[in-house]
Amino acid sequence: MNKKLVLSSVALVLGAGYGGAALAQAKPDVLVKQRQAAMTLQGKYFGPLAGMASGKVPYNAEVVARNAAYLDTLNKMPWDGFHENTKEIKSRALPEVFTDTAKFKEATNQTQIAVAQLVKVSKGGDEATVKAAINDVNKSCGGCHDNFRAKQ
Repeated sequence: MNKKLVLSSVALVLGAGYGGAALAQAKPDVLVKQRQAAMTLQGKYFGPLAGMASGKVPYNAEVVARNAAYLDTLNKMPWDGFHENTKEIKSRALPEVFTDTAKFKEATNQTQIAVAQLVKVSKGGDEATVKAAINDVNKSCGGCHDNFRAKQ
């Protein structure tokens, strides 16, 4: 039994090391496509929530809980795609993503905090509280978009 544990641990450590090396070797254009895909999916699942918060779409607690859970996962995906080796690839990311990394990291953290709060209140919170949490997510997303994404 001990031997299995040791072998499993070694495999895990080697696998973790390979994962970091794989990211460093990923093609920059692939990283950009991956982060853009994650952002597109976030928009797909946030759109109905924004509509509910603004009253343009009827409130549906089940959709809110489901979409909030999806956002919680999706919101963790794009950030490693903003690797230094992607700054020369044409995208809507402004140079500040790579020059003001502390501010960019703080903005991404604020979005993750807002999404986590939305997930929490979507599990039984009243409609007004949930709508306020949706608006907080919207504001945090806007913080990144306003400061780190080029306008079309």
